[in-house]
Amino acid sequence: MALGTVSEGVRLALDQLRANKFRSTLTILGVVIGVATVMAISAIMGGLRSGVMSGIEAAGPNNFMIARWNFNSVQLSGGADGPPWGDNPPITVQEARQLTELDALSGLIVDVDLQAPIDYGTQHLDNINVSSDSEGWELYTPGDYVAGGPFTATDVRGARRVAVLSKRLADDLFGSRDPIGQTIRMRGVPFQVVGTYNIEGNIFSDIIKHWAVVPYTSGLKYLNAPRDFITLLAVTDDDRTQDEAMDQVTVTLRRMRGLRPAQENNFAIVRQEELAATFNRMTGVLMAVVIGLASVALMVGGIGVIAIMMISVTERTREIGVRKALGATRAEILFQFLIEAVTLTMVGAGLGLALGGALAFAAESLTPLQASVPLNAIIAALVMSVVCGIGFGMWPAMRASRMDPVEALRYE
Repeated sequence: MALGTVSEGVRLALDQLRANKFRSTLTILGVVIGVATVMAISAIMGGLRSGVMSGIEAAGPNNFMIARWNFNSVQLSGGADGPPWGDNPPITVQEARQLTELDALSGLIVDVDLQAPIDYGTQHLDNINVSSDSEGWELYTPGDYVAGGPFTATDVRGARRVAVLSKRLADDLFGSRDPIGQTIRMRGVPFQVVGTYNIEGNIFSDIIKHWAVVPYTSGLKYLNAPRDFITLLAVTDDDRTQDEAMDQVTVTLRRMRGLRPAQENNFAIVRQEELAATFNRMTGVLMAVVIGLASVALMVGGIGVIAIMMISVTERTREIGVRKALGATRAEILFQFLIEAVTLTMVGAGLGLALGGALAFAAESLTPLQASVPLNAIIAALVMSVVCGIGFGMWPAMRASRMDPVEALRYE
């Protein structure tokens, strides 16, 4: 009996869709938009998260950064006192030299970033990301040299004007010519190319295709790299734990800065997992906003379901009277109309899934993101559509089930 009622409800709902295509399309449009939004954003955020996690993993899960402030939790002040970290002294090169001696670290890279125009011949590129680093920066940025090789400790000590370029930047500047030995200009200062580097595939390497690395001494001397924002990239020794390395760094820096036991650190140590946690919080907020917008769309679709089901109930008043006269119970009438409402929203969900999948495919094809629709998002969308159908179809279904059979049979 139940299967027959379900089958009949689905058939009647599909008949309604076919008979009133325009009205039915407007009815389920909100459901389509809501489900497609959830699908597309879930796929994009999933691809973005996967790319970010792979980039963080590539930098080494046990590695960490030493900075002037913790940029994962920084809060800017709008008052005259400036940001809360403004009293923290900058990380210095002298401090980096002391920390290099710690046995819990296998490497320590001085890093200060800037943007600079790059010129080669008649070509001009604006706002290229330039990292001013010490030798061994590849420990924190795994990849391979496509041509040439790294700059050396001698280059760093001598503040030599040499540069390593990303493969994409070298290809765009030099084409088929050998980039090694070519001279480019950064902010008008000549730098000789000693290598081209290809970062291991992740979202960062796909999005930021033009970048260069120069000795940090050269960046400070010739490119006006911001000395106040030096960051140290610490590579934990394989035989030591991250906590051991961080403890050694903390003790050494506090001693160098003359901090008393009761004083807080005036520097920050940032773990890789903190970067991941910060990103997850950001995406969580974005997903909450998206779900809110999708809920509004589903609400609009639900109102449409109420409208079309009320019309359906009115048009089939005599049919309801006949069924009740032949012994149909209120529960059977209620169940039939609920099935029709759920069928409408499920059709909308199916179209929304198809549209969301198409948007995810387009995002994957046109961007570096590996966007794929997660299974839990599909299940959530289907559950949302069923709940929407039941919730908004209940009123018309109850109205149909409560009809007096005599009055229904008299309806014209």
